Amino acid sequence: MFNDTSSPLALLRSRRSGKPRDLAAPGPDDAQLRAMLEIATRTPDHGKLAPWRFVIVGADQRDALAELLERAYRAEKPDAGRLEIEAMHQFAHQAPSLVVALSAPVEPSKIPLWEQQLSAGAAVMNLLHAAHAMGFAGGWLTGWPSFSDMVRDAFGKPSERIAGFVFIGTPSRPLEERPRPEYDDVVSNWVI
Repeated sequence: MFNDTSSPLALLRSRRSGKPRDLAAPGPDDAQLRAMLEIATRTPDHGKLAPWRFVIVGADQRDALAELLERAYRAEKPDAGRLEIEAMHQFAHQAPSLVVALSAPVEPSKIPLWEQQLSAGAAVMNLLHAAHAMGFAGGWLTGWPSFSDMVRDAFGKPSERIAGFVFIGTPSRPLEERPRPEYDDVVSNWVI
């Protein structure tokens, strides 16, 4: 069983993202989404800088997002084919809820940029944990839109970066396990 909410440890042991293209209604209502985002802000944050922000893209704004992605993609790739453009529109319309997560470092600061970026990633992970704990599934995507300055400018400042698009909804098909690293391949004891 994935995203087992019987206990905090069970949830962490069984956590599994959902593929955004497979997330359907119902999604979280406004109060649930707010609660998820409040949980997301309870993340390690050296210096109490809050070096991240979240932008909610409403269901009624998905067509505008699709148009933005198409304009930005065509500006970068004027010879884009029909399938590439359709992929941009499909990206914009996945899952009932969408939150754009931004890494928003505070500079100048005595806190290193790397620590601030790590905090942004932790905030996104907290958002996913909150979504899963509330009975939904979430998927964190980056891809081309996360690296487009034109897309970033629609959500943030030039000093910010899109950490990802977090899609939230209810799985329309069973979640499937993905390969996980072998414990001994990624964990070792320090040898002096």
